[in-house]
Amino acid sequence: MNASPSRLAAGAATVTVVLWASAFVSIRSAGAAYAPGALALGRLLAGALTLGAICLVRREGLPPRSAWRGTAISGVLWFGVYMVVLNWGERQVDAGTAALVVNIGPVLIALLGSRLLGDAMPPRLLAGMAVSFAGAVTVGLSMSGDGGSSVLGVVLCLLAAMAYAAGVVAQKPALGSASPLQVTTWGCLVGALTCLPFAGQLVRDAAHAPVSATLNMLYLGVFPTALAFTTWAYALARTTASRMGATTYAVPALVVLMSWLFLGEVPGLLTLAGGVLCLAGVAVSRSRSRRTAPVTAATTTPEQVPAAES
Repeated sequence: MNASPSRLAAGAATVTVVLWASAFVSIRSAGAAYAPGALALGRLLAGALTLGAICLVRREGLPPRSAWRGTAISGVLWFGVYMVVLNWGERQVDAGTAALVVNIGPVLIALLGSRLLGDAMPPRLLAGMAVSFAGAVTVGLSMSGDGGSSVLGVVLCLLAAMAYAAGVVAQKPALGSASPLQVTTWGCLVGALTCLPFAGQLVRDAAHAPVSATLNMLYLGVFPTALAFTTWAYALARTTASRMGATTYAVPALVVLMSWLFLGEVPGLLTLAGGVLCLAGVAVSRSRSRRTAPVTAATTTPEQVPAAES
């Protein structure tokens, strides 16, 4: 028996969240040997090559012209600007401050989605986002240490959150006429072109970087970029930008767990409590009200798929 489209979308969102959480662990290694722009370019080149090969095998060509604008905007802002300024910002502030600032991204997605895309803002979504944001704040405060913060670092993390939100909202309409693979592939390529000024730095860093750092950079390109951005686009095409943004609040909780398992960083009680709040908020935001109006098959659209199944 084939899985329903809604379950496939939920599975795709889960793959995205897990791989994006794993990216934070890999960035710890690669970021020590590669400059922010070089790391972003290397990651995007690896992702673009992987996606390009898949497109050739599947014989997928250019996206329709109606999808070019959204794909290009998301490529510049989300694949390009976001990755560079986030890598740079995390060098200027401690991990807790970065987590606090960047996690306003889903809130911005909800606001922009409501304003520009007409996304519905049901009470359960708002309540879930509030709970998850409280959890993200808790995790961020518990992680804040003696690393210090700078105005530049906070501004960069804020810029990263804004680029992320704008990129997601721009990508959503493009998925109405192009496939998730097309939108992701060409968005990644546009992002790589945006980061080309860092090519010289990438060559210099690669010449001196340890093998482990380079392997982590390649992992970032193949899995958290090529695979996870494609599964994200697949799920986004079947629900609203606001709900997908709320789903990413599971990432801080998974980062805490992965850091514990793979880096030996034992979380404190406050960090664990914050992680639980993040997951609880995601569960609330994706739950359905028991009283739902019947929707006929003839009028169902991707945006009307129940959140718990999207």
